[in-house]
Amino acid sequence: MTTVYGLNNCDTCKKACKWLERFGVAHAFVDYRDNRQSPQSLTDWARQAGGWDTLVNKTSTTWRTLPPNRKTPGSDAEWQLLLKEYPQLIRRPVVITEDGVMSQGFSDNGFKQRFTPSV
Repeated sequence: MTTVYGLNNCDTCKKACKWLERFGVAHAFVDYRDNRQSPQSLTDWARQAGGWDTLVNKTSTTWRTLPPNRKTPGSDAEWQLLLKEYPQLIRRPVVITEDGVMSQGFSDNGFKQRFTPSV
């Protein structure tokens, strides 16, 4: 089953879930503010995203309000701590399919390419 990670009140996460429902793709939604991810999961997501800088939404209000010293984590452990404290910094939604492949964000075309819905 596909798992969609995001925030309950995120419009983009809602759109992604509605798209999956419309095309009959079985999925579960996990709010990562309520269900914090393990350090290993965060590291795996960052690896698949192409790095911590890609995983994190640096245009968000949360990022802009961070103190300057928090915006330059120097290690995986520091990134993990930052995202444990501020999970809303993760670019959303994070979509993980049964094969463990992760993608971020939502677009109609992107989901059409990723999933083969039975229409």
